[in-house]
Amino acid sequence: MKQRSDSAQARWEQHTQRPLFCLAAAFAVAYAVPIVRPDASAEVKWWCEVVEWGVWAAFAVDYVIRLLLAERRWEFVRSRWLDLCAVILPMIQPLRLLRLVATLLLVGQRARMASQIRLTTYVGGSVIGLLMFGSLAVLSVERDSPEGNIDTLGDAVWWSFTTMTTVGYGDHAPTTGLGRVLAVGLMLSGIALLGVVTANIAAWFIARFEKDDAEERRQTAAIAELAQEVRLLRAEVASLRAVEGVPEQRR
Repeated sequence: MKQRSDSAQARWEQHTQRPLFCLAAAFAVAYAVPIVRPDASAEVKWWCEVVEWGVWAAFAVDYVIRLLLAERRWEFVRSRWLDLCAVILPMIQPLRLLRLVATLLLVGQRARMASQIRLTTYVGGSVIGLLMFGSLAVLSVERDSPEGNIDTLGDAVWWSFTTMTTVGYGDHAPTTGLGRVLAVGLMLSGIALLGVVTANIAAWFIARFEKDDAEERRQTAAIAELAQEVRLLRAEVASLRAVEGVPEQRR
């Protein structure tokens, strides 16, 4: 029963990876249009709102189905508590920023489960996604601020770059509380991604050194085994000469 349930869950996750990533791309477009084009018509903004909620609902349904397919459901909830928080978060307060955070979390969790997604692709996609969504989010909350100086998409992208790399030139900075929360999130995300890259580079070097050491130990063991066989052969030759009365040649 467990193997059948686990295989059903694995098959579901495998078959829904690409459709959910396509929905995430649709969410990105729907989230960006009203921010990049604030003069868009009310109908366009309404459709963008529908797409955002629809994508979040699709990820929520995906979580519920994976929960139903899991054999140990409590363990599933405990091990994927971040998914559960992302599903519940937009229901508490229907803010666009909460839908953005929830969708990013859900997409990130599904990307980690995709075995075909390598670390380089995952880290690169995370950096691009955080830069893009961070820029859009800070622009949406800072553009109408009386004291804000992030007025264009270019300013927002530049601010996101300097914030994620923790450079902080200070030429652009958020003035609202929500903007500063976004800044903290980007800084922590940048530090975390840098730590992942650094750790994996170090792990690659360590694995390389361990492989070389293992090869050297194998060669040393082979040489020692060969030397032992030579000593045994010499002892056997010496014993045969002793039996036959042939004196052993001196070196």
